[in-house]
Amino acid sequence: MESVSDTREVAGSGREQTGDTAGTAAAAGPAAGQAAGQAAGPAAGQAAGQAAGQATKHAGGRRPGETRTREAILTAARVCFAERGFDATSLRRIAETAGVDQSLVHHFYGTKENLFLQALELPGKIEEAITAAAQGGLDGIGERVVRAHLSVWDDVSSRPALMTMVRSAAIHRAAAARLRETATGILARALGGVITGEDAMLRTSMVATQLVGLAMMRYVAHLEPLASADTDTVARHYGRAVQAIVTDRD
Repeated sequence: MESVSDTREVAGSGREQTGDTAGTAAAAGPAAGQAAGQAAGPAAGQAAGQAAGQATKHAGGRRPGETRTREAILTAARVCFAERGFDATSLRRIAETAGVDQSLVHHFYGTKENLFLQALELPGKIEEAITAAAQGGLDGIGERVVRAHLSVWDDVSSRPALMTMVRSAAIHRAAAARLRETATGILARALGGVITGEDAMLRTSMVATQLVGLAMMRYVAHLEPLASADTDTVARHYGRAVQAIVTDRD
């Protein structure tokens, strides 16, 4: 292909391996060929080689690059869904964000719906953080829970999945179901030892309302001055509301 030849000419004799890699990418399909055509040095040639590895399979299993590509697409999907919501996010947009051809998105995830469902999978650190905060008795538990909640949202590796869930819950059934599971399932397990009584589930739901509302206004709506307030200030004030719900047994 002409684009591959151009690459080899630019790369020169000292980059013959790069040209060979780009040629393999071109054979893998139009998208890989385009990547090879853009290659102008070792780094670009390496990218072309990775694209080729990601677009095909060994007879005995996946190429090593496929796992990284799958993860890159999922990460990009979470970012896009978090920023734009389900309806306004296209697979092309996700592919561009991930730096891959759109055909690879279809290859790994099939449909946008399937990719969205996987993007909603929440990191285990959410339940771990709330469970840890519930330790130590009732004194100060409200502030500890709020602080744990904020720490997960402030973690850049966790926020995209959380943003995807919260932003999409009002318009997408799966996101709403995941939000309910977070509210009733994760919190119920984490706070089951401290929120007791006949109305335990009601009070757990009320704690969830406080936490989700806080996240919505601080991280999604960016309500000021709440959005820019420091963690200690927010945890101290908001913790009082959570504390009252947890310890109210009348």
